Amino acid sequence: MLIGFYIDIKYKFTLSKVKNPKLAKQGKLSYEWARSHMQILDNTINRLKKSKPFKGITLGFCLHITKETSVLLMGVKELGANVACCGGNPLTTQDDIAAFLASQGIHTYCWAGQSAKEYDWCIQQVLNHKPQILTDDGSDMNVKAHFDRKYSSLKIFGATEETTAGVNRIKAVEKQGKLRYPVISVNDAYTKHMFDNKYGTGQSTIDGYLRAMNLLLASKRIVVAGYGWVGKGVAANFRGMNAKVIVTEVDPIRALEAHMDGFDVMPMSQAAKIGEIFITTTGMTSIIRKEHILTMKDGAVLGNVGHFDVEVDSKFLLKQSKSVRQVRPYLDECVLKNGKKVYLIGEGRIANLTAAEGHPPEVMAQSFSNQLLSIHYILKNHKKMPKKVVTVPKEIDTQIAIDALKAMNVKIDKLTKEQIKYMSSW
Repeated sequence: MLIGFYIDIKYKFTLSKVKNPKLAKQGKLSYEWARSHMQILDNTINRLKKSKPFKGITLGFCLHITKETSVLLMGVKELGANVACCGGNPLTTQDDIAAFLASQGIHTYCWAGQSAKEYDWCIQQVLNHKPQILTDDGSDMNVKAHFDRKYSSLKIFGATEETTAGVNRIKAVEKQGKLRYPVISVNDAYTKHMFDNKYGTGQSTIDGYLRAMNLLLASKRIVVAGYGWVGKGVAANFRGMNAKVIVTEVDPIRALEAHMDGFDVMPMSQAAKIGEIFITTTGMTSIIRKEHILTMKDGAVLGNVGHFDVEVDSKFLLKQSKSVRQVRPYLDECVLKNGKKVYLIGEGRIANLTAAEGHPPEVMAQSFSNQLLSIHYILKNHKKMPKKVVTVPKEIDTQIAIDALKAMNVKIDKLTKEQIKYMSSW
């Protein structure tokens, strides 16, 4: 790891820590490719450019540093913000993108393959810039801002959170009466979870699993744990590859929905014995446990696309197996004491980001438009917002849907005067 000091004409001095500053040229190409396919976000940025709404404001980001994320970060910088960022996971940073961001005057602290200590250090560096608004993926930065005494004096206007796991964590802080500022749950915006979670994760999970194992999906028994928006997308995409999909659930309504959607539904104890490839999507801990793993078929492949590495018992696999070796990038072969081989993708971390590149740019354009407009909303309204977790204002959600339809050249009907009158009559 190198400490990079970047000096250019526009920006006097920028401190960053990235793996290799020389990767900036490649990162620029990746950024340009992503931006050219993120018209919704690009249009949002251009609409606000003239007013420079973030001038004089420091924004702190703890996100997966990918080519798509770089479009958001460059966008808020173009809108006047001083920007500091770190990775939202120790393994998911695209090092060429980190180098590019640092070269553009963005305080960047991240690299792929961080230790837990290094990951925590990077979050601290972002908070040391004293950001007024935080954007988080998993709430690691928000939790530190609340419970690390070093940051108790920070004057934070508010924050945004884009994951289910992160929203659950920050709601727990709210329930304890310790939430210091308003947090907008971007994850709950319709134009986020209905598209990012379902279509984005659905497709990128296929990508991550194929890159990690390069095995045939057709005819395979795929076990999808959880049938929320992510689980629905994953299950649908694997069925589209002609796999035989099994769903496990704890929620009776979601289980019924999965059954009515044509999937086999059963407990994990049963699915573990017949499944060949396993994907956890729940955001909950201990979904695939030791007792499940020991009953699995020889050669079973396990992975997780939830935010935290707690869904699969990776500690048992990596620490208590008879032997562990990396047989492919981001794929560990774990030989159990019973002689069976079980394969783990990305150490149980987010498979679609560790083994692949994450969501397609077209999907992330919607999610990051939500982030950008929510940051703007906090800046304008934080003084009158309650110190609670709040949903994305409906007008933002609607505007993003309008922008998305326009970008896709899709036209829709409008209510006539007669229809409006009919709606208001009794």
